[in-house]
Amino acid sequence: MKYIAKDVQDYLGQVPEDRKEAMNKLRDVILNNLPIGFEEMILYDMISYVVPHSIYPAGYHVDQSLPLSFISLASQKNNISLYHSGLYVFPDLLAWFESEYALRVKTKLDMGKSCIRFKNMKTIPYDLIGELSQKVSVEAYLDQYKNNFKK
Repeated sequence: MKYIAKDVQDYLGQVPEDRKEAMNKLRDVILNNLPIGFEEMILYDMISYVVPHSIYPAGYHVDQSLPLSFISLASQKNNISLYHSGLYVFPDLLAWFESEYALRVKTKLDMGKSCIRFKNMKTIPYDLIGELSQKVSVEAYLDQYKNNFKK
């Protein structure tokens, strides 16, 4: 499911009714817990939280006209997906998240490298997503991102 949206409100207006509450709640949880410096926008046809060019003018190395993406939220065909780049670049963060998820949610974690898929809107661990959103500052993310290019 792909949404062509001019802004976040337009995107949320296109989300199916059975996912609106979960999408809005996830967005609120992220916004209320995200460290200062990240900005919300539509990027890659998803609600995204990015390191803006005002902080990191170099942007995303593949396409420098784009800001560096950190977290994205999408309503897709079979699930709501939360993409968190920190889970991909910080192994300790991934280990913490997997451990905490197992303690808080009875269903098995459905996850790719940085993509957490929520198929059941009733089992989304909003408190855990809030904690995850707090864990990586803009500075720490940029340091890790830049260090990956030196290797």
